[in-house]
Amino acid sequence: MGKGDKKTKRGKIFAGSYGKSRIKPQKLTKKKKEAGKNSSDDNKNKEDK
Repeated sequence: MGKGDKKTKRGKIFAGSYGKSRIKPQKLTKKKKEAGKNSSDDNKNKEDK
């Protein structure tokens, strides 16, 4: 039950994965989604002009 165990938080940190014991930070994912939506809207506005 250490770094090699992917079911534990320490193992997930070592492996770089997420799941029940290591949940993804929600703030970062929301910002990325909003940034992606805004950039596509900006491109559409530029094409119309």
